Amino acid sequence: MTVTENRAASPTPRPDHHESLMETFRQQPRTVWVTAFAAVIAFMGIGLVDPILNSIAEALNAPPEKLTLLFGVYVGVQCVAMLLTGWTAYRFGPKRTLTVGLAFIVVAAGISAFASGIDQLIAYRVLWGLGNALFIATALAFIVSAAKGSQHGAIMLYEAALGVGLAVGPLLGAVLGEWSWRAPFGGTALLMLIGAILCAVMLPADGPRTTRVPVRIVDPLKALRNRTLLITSIGSAFYTGALFTVIAWAPIAMGLRPIYAGLIFFGWGLLTALAGVFIAPWLAERVGQKGGVITAIGTYAVVMALAAVGVLAGQVWLIGLAVILSGLPSGVLNTLFTGVAMSSGDASMPRSVSSAGYSFLRWMGAAVSAVLVAHLADWFGSVSAPFWFAVLYCLVAVFAVSFVRGRAAEEHDVDDEAALVGAEEY
Repeated sequence: MTVTENRAASPTPRPDHHESLMETFRQQPRTVWVTAFAAVIAFMGIGLVDPILNSIAEALNAPPEKLTLLFGVYVGVQCVAMLLTGWTAYRFGPKRTLTVGLAFIVVAAGISAFASGIDQLIAYRVLWGLGNALFIATALAFIVSAAKGSQHGAIMLYEAALGVGLAVGPLLGAVLGEWSWRAPFGGTALLMLIGAILCAVMLPADGPRTTRVPVRIVDPLKALRNRTLLITSIGSAFYTGALFTVIAWAPIAMGLRPIYAGLIFFGWGLLTALAGVFIAPWLAERVGQKGGVITAIGTYAVVMALAAVGVLAGQVWLIGLAVILSGLPSGVLNTLFTGVAMSSGDASMPRSVSSAGYSFLRWMGAAVSAVLVAHLADWFGSVSAPFWFAVLYCLVAVFAVSFVRGRAAEEHDVDDEAALVGAEEY
């Protein structure tokens, strides 16, 4: 997001929009494949932890409010990093930023495998979140700039990496977690070390700073002076709060052993990736981007209510079904929410800066939600309470988006870059 192209706000025609994914795969250079491989491992970071939450709780005697901090601090540091990644990429270069991010992930995942207490594990997740933010933001630029063929083909490749990472992460966590909760962290560190070495050796060196677009730390905050962007970002923050209710609380609410929780979140990740690529454009074509966002948020609210009913009825299968189904509106919103936000950008403001301001607010919603979920269950004396609050978050998000005005938000064509930037939510 932070070092991607400085294009005008309006999308350019894409005559080769129908380039197939296999054609894209065949023509890519090694640098793209290396970056895509590292991106897959990075996207595994969220889903990796979900299947082993209950195992961590038992092994480290960790209460729910500590477990959810594994997500709260992870996304909280990414919230702050949204203001820093553009500046660091400009100041030090995209390759250096990317490589340092990978090194942080390797170290954080590796030492997590040896954590002796939950507080240590939480601290290591801070470093992991910072590394993930530095890597993902610059990985986008490398794939888009180095890929052969159309920009749409490059974005298809990146979305493929997203889908594989979201789906494989929970599976890896589940399979290795059946052996030990420490094993998924060790496995991720090893895979990311391979990716870091390949990136350090094979990616082209950074050019002089004069060739890069200047970005200041305060620029993303200044971008939020745009009323439409601000309103959209607030709506996205509340929806993302509902999303992280699923990610941070559903594993605890279900209480399943790693392999079963992993299969559920595999289904969630798979539907998220597929919906972003196929359902989002289809929905936008029929009701427009804004209409698609409102429809998807409403659907998410219904699914959260289904999860709450599953808790009250003591039906774990119903909670699991709700988690899997939530991947459909999540995938749509990853693309369309970002599309509405990006369409509101000021032509004088680099798109990467506007999306950084947008991501800053939505990550803030994720961090607050992940911290609150366990406390909400405690305050209201019910494991279902976080899901009911997720329904409320969705209603607030719909209310906020309803105030978005402008022809661009009503567009029926989705900018390819919306899915690209939307992927950074993970």
